[in-house]
Amino acid sequence: MQNEGDEPTDEELATLRHVGDKIPYSAWLVAIVELAERFTYYGLTGPWQNYMQNARDDPLRPGALRLGQSSASSLQYFFQFWCYVTPVIGAIVADAWLGRYNAICLFAVVYVCGLAILLGTSFPSSLEVGTGLGGLVTCMVVLGLGTGGIKANVSPLIAEQYTKTKPRIRVNPDGEKVIVDPTVTIQSLYNIFYWCINIGSLSAIATVWIELKVDFWAAFLLPFCFFFLAPVVLIVGKGKYVVRPPKGSVLLDAGKAFAIATRNNFNMHAARNSGEFDDRFVDELQRALVACRVFCFFPAFWLLYGQMNTSFVSMAGTMETHGLPNDLLFNLNPISIIIFIPIMEKGVYPLLRKLRISFRPITRIFFGFMFASASMAYAAGIQRYIYNQGPCYNFPLECETSSGGSIPNKAHIALQTPAYMLVGLAEIFASITGLEYAFTKAPPSMKSLVTSIFLLQNAFGSAIGVGVSTVAKNPNMVTFYACLSGVTFVCGCLFWVLFSKHNQTEEQMNKLDAANEDSKVRVEEGGANPLDKGREV
Repeated sequence: MQNEGDEPTDEELATLRHVGDKIPYSAWLVAIVELAERFTYYGLTGPWQNYMQNARDDPLRPGALRLGQSSASSLQYFFQFWCYVTPVIGAIVADAWLGRYNAICLFAVVYVCGLAILLGTSFPSSLEVGTGLGGLVTCMVVLGLGTGGIKANVSPLIAEQYTKTKPRIRVNPDGEKVIVDPTVTIQSLYNIFYWCINIGSLSAIATVWIELKVDFWAAFLLPFCFFFLAPVVLIVGKGKYVVRPPKGSVLLDAGKAFAIATRNNFNMHAARNSGEFDDRFVDELQRALVACRVFCFFPAFWLLYGQMNTSFVSMAGTMETHGLPNDLLFNLNPISIIIFIPIMEKGVYPLLRKLRISFRPITRIFFGFMFASASMAYAAGIQRYIYNQGPCYNFPLECETSSGGSIPNKAHIALQTPAYMLVGLAEIFASITGLEYAFTKAPPSMKSLVTSIFLLQNAFGSAIGVGVSTVAKNPNMVTFYACLSGVTFVCGCLFWVLFSKHNQTEEQMNKLDAANEDSKVRVEEGGANPLDKGREV
């Protein structure tokens, strides 16, 4: 008979309920760092569409640079593209030289420099002399480097705070025997991580109101000040984090191995037989490759996601806002995530596990694509409704009866609500699971790299967005949203057809870290408990 704390038998693994473990204190500290960074990021970017699109003297909406919808959306997409290319740089810096903790500290300094540039060039006196656009573009480059460097390392760092790799038996106070499953715990960690991201993103509620009631410089000042919570938590909690030392970047060796495989009909055994790499490295590379292949349809998902702070904001600008900022409803997305994550984490997922219903990562991602497609289908319907209303019908704010763009079409801004909530559900299933998959399927030496490759898909989606933004204008928007919905639906179906087989090997792949010495906690000299102080794993 198995005792509490023992490893479960195969029969117990198949029949007992799987539950998560207690979340380490250090993981909460990392989550606070991410909350502060996301508070700053979304607080800044929330007002950006108006800041770029509208004129300083616009009669209906706040504005500064007067670039128009297409140019403003293109710049937004450029920034998103850059923010998700730079995680590759952050991963290399962390793996090769600094380690994840020190890399986060370095890129936090870079981040502050970008914030200072934007704040300094957004004052009325700076806008009057024409430094606004140059300051914004410079900020985008510097801030994108900072946020990418943090992003590549903070999500693996939070998961690494939980150091157990093998399931074990636990007996609950009511006598029920359950399995404490590291996989379930990692899933919970990423739900908490994403929940904190969306708590932070509510900063845009404040900044778009400040933008409307005061000015853009005041809206940018709030996230600038709040960001300093991140370095404070990093410094105060320094001795409590699980920290892996850098072991050198595997990027060059991985590139060589892939080149050999490519020259031999994409056969990884050729790399194994080349004599340049040991079997373990090639095995880990193949394991990482499985995760990276799963990510190949995510650009379509992120292209759709990008509509929330571009096309949706512009759509709201053509609707009756009843005194609300047109960029306020974006915050319904994080609010829906904040509401739905606890429901999924405490209600739906445990119920499915209790009923022995497998809801594995590939299935969750597929559901994410379907919810995203539904969101765009709904947006197409709302856009058709807007076009059917006066006074300008298919050309909102552009006809003579709109009094110079001051009278929108007769459609209430609240009609957008379901679109934002559907995207929120899509993120819970696709984005959170993608981060979890990147961590759990990557070998220890490649976790930052594989995470950065997952994030890179967002960059590809943004690059596509730059191209399609040229057609995102009236009267084409119904077709635009309908096409996005159809493309995402098709990508989701192809994703399921190609990768649903990985659900069958999920447990075997998750066991690989348990047998890997690099995944185990090292007890420091003197027998100290590695959970009691700053530690290396």
